[in-house]
Amino acid sequence: MRDFERESGVVRVAVIGGDGIGPEVVGAGMRVLEAATKDSSLELRFTEFPWGCQYYLEHGRMMPEDGLETLADFDAIYLGAVGWPTVPDHVSLWGLLLPIRRGFDQYVNLRPARLLRGVESPLANSGSLDVTVVRENTEGEYSDSGGRMFEGTPHEIVVQESIFTRRGVERIVRYAYEEAGRRRGSLIGATKSNGISITMPFFDEVFREIGEEYPNIEASLMHADSLAARLVLDPQSFDVVVGSNLLGDILSEVTAAVSGAIGIAPSANLNPERDYPSLFEPIHGSAPDIAGEGIANPSGAIWAGALLLDHLGYPEAGERVLNTLEETLASGVKTRDLGGSATTEEVTEDVIERLRSR
Repeated sequence: MRDFERESGVVRVAVIGGDGIGPEVVGAGMRVLEAATKDSSLELRFTEFPWGCQYYLEHGRMMPEDGLETLADFDAIYLGAVGWPTVPDHVSLWGLLLPIRRGFDQYVNLRPARLLRGVESPLANSGSLDVTVVRENTEGEYSDSGGRMFEGTPHEIVVQESIFTRRGVERIVRYAYEEAGRRRGSLIGATKSNGISITMPFFDEVFREIGEEYPNIEASLMHADSLAARLVLDPQSFDVVVGSNLLGDILSEVTAAVSGAIGIAPSANLNPERDYPSLFEPIHGSAPDIAGEGIANPSGAIWAGALLLDHLGYPEAGERVLNTLEETLASGVKTRDLGGSATTEEVTEDVIERLRSR
């Protein structure tokens, strides 16, 4: 387990602003985190790295060859967004984010979704939405195992294989059961065993086996397509959802949309054992169409910062950040995607001022 500098209260955070609105929102998040910890024993030391698509266009790679070695010296990683129209998505993803997730064994992708005060859900009857998706983050359907043959001919063959290991499925399912125990005690496993006849039945078997260790958790399996529909029709009935890399990715986008806007939602890429640094980011993209206009929603990055504090052992500070963000949104200080007129800077400053007045 990594040994944070608890005695001096120093936490070292690597910051990768990335592309598009990424530097804008992560910059806002850094300022909020500094304000939230200003009068505490915790000192956040940020070190910024200019990695991303622009770095790729200049150097032919998304980060330096020794990028992971550099990041390994930090306690956490704070990421803005990655992606640019002139760089293919598979290049940007496989050149930066996926190597970090896999190199640092960040096998849990935690995506909480709540209907915050001041934010309207697109659903007429969303109720008190509060659901967390636990997504497997290092194997599954997101595999580079496969290839192409006879490219450009009528006989072209494309094969890509899903990789499910017992170790990988057991640990993500067990984490989800533990998360349900910390919350309201209900867990749904996302499956598609009616159509995917090998990997998904295996996932189901492990889900049931691990469930025997948690008799107090109300757990069941649900086909992912039906689950997606239920998340829209009856979102307040869910507590924790666990899924494979692909299914968890899709379902967490559904919960983010139901909670009001993609710009609000955070994501934590966790190495629960803390052998390596974990990574925290908003789930929205780089939004090149609004980059530099000062209107990006910083809420997702700010909430991701709250998750960072919680993971590093400062849950009260994390809760303070999220509660203050919610106060700001409830007061009507919101960006355009939430129906408001505030700029990125105005939202950020309002959160900071409220933190200072606490």
